[in-house]
Amino acid sequence: MRKSLLAAVCLAVTLEGVSMSAAQSLADVARAEAARRKALGNTPSKTYTNDDLRGGNAAPTTPDTPTAAPAAPSPAPAATPETTAPQPPQPPERPQDEKYWRNRITVAREALQRSQAFFDALQSHINGLYTEFVAMGDPYQRAVIEKKRFEAIAEQDRVKADIAQQTKAIAAIEDEARRASVPAGWLR
Repeated sequence: MRKSLLAAVCLAVTLEGVSMSAAQSLADVARAEAARRKALGNTPSKTYTNDDLRGGNAAPTTPDTPTAAPAAPSPAPAATPETTAPQPPQPPERPQDEKYWRNRITVAREALQRSQAFFDALQSHINGLYTEFVAMGDPYQRAVIEKKRFEAIAEQDRVKADIAQQTKAIAAIEDEARRASVPAGWLR
């Protein structure tokens, strides 16, 4: 037992010494890195910003590996004055910050709430007209009330379609925000 313990300690000390002698010092590594950077020269590298990523104006990159030879180039048609006219610059895209997203979702939700309140008011009006229709004994007045009731029902159907459309619009805004990596708190 003692011999195996002594052998293990000797082996550990020997391996420690070998690894320390083979390791480079931090100063040696720093000198080698400084020499490597100096050899590369002082070429500036491109700095990417959020505007570069949003713009999408960068030319597509080409692969480093050669591809098949392109077909024979066709003669280019002569340029006409109409085709060479410069395009007017497009207005810069409005920044889509927190205020933009909050305003957009708030407007959509308020429109939905108004439509739902109007739908409920129409339902109450229809119920009142039905009660009045049932209680009325005069056939002429019943016909007038029935006409008003059918008009209110048609209006309620239109509002129901608006509610469905507004609900889809809110879902589309939420989906667009999710795709644009907008924080969920901006839409609350």
